[in-house]
Amino acid sequence: MTKNITNLLLTLGIRSTYLGFRYLTYALVLCLDNEEYLTSVYKTLYVDVAEHFQTKPANVEHCVRTVISNCWHRGNREFLISIARYPLKEKPTNSEFIDILYHYLISL
Repeated sequence: MTKNITNLLLTLGIRSTYLGFRYLTYALVLCLDNEEYLTSVYKTLYVDVAEHFQTKPANVEHCVRTVISNCWHRGNREFLISIARYPLKEKPTNSEFIDILYHYLISL
């Protein structure tokens, strides 16, 4: 499943050189293993990702926000909009972005 996540992030124009790439990959692995993470992104998911990478949840949140901005402004926005399955008029929030990617991955 990690290969699917990596391919998805690269297709979205998110480079693997960003810490957020690694954090987002691990976050999606956790979500795919336990869907409950989607209901508690800030209080549970970021905490577990931060613990795994020995950093702080606020750093995880910031790095994920950075890769989302990169995707929206310089990446493959059209692909993101197509997999969202609903209109995206503005850059998605962190939890919205994770939710979009999660639902795309489970549909593969």
